[in-house]
Amino acid sequence: MARILHLYSLPTTEKRCQMKHNDLLKKLAKLETMNDQLAAEINYLEHLARALGFAEGLKTLKAAAQEMLEADPKKEAKTEGDLE
Repeated sequence: MARILHLYSLPTTEKRCQMKHNDLLKKLAKLETMNDQLAAEINYLEHLARALGFAEGLKTLKAAAQEMLEADPKKEAKTEGDLE
């Protein structure tokens, strides 16, 4: 009898699918928020680059930065790990 009660206490397949679906919706909402924040940052950087005179915004800023690094071999781009 205890074995039968134990089986009834397990979530049904439908409930498990609903729980998984809810978890996926939460993850999706979190990713959408992160995407919105990153898009806002990129748009702001684009605006700043153009305000500083980079005609094509981040595209020309990136090209200028790469050109500066290539001109001075002693300098190298720092990765995120180097900044910690």
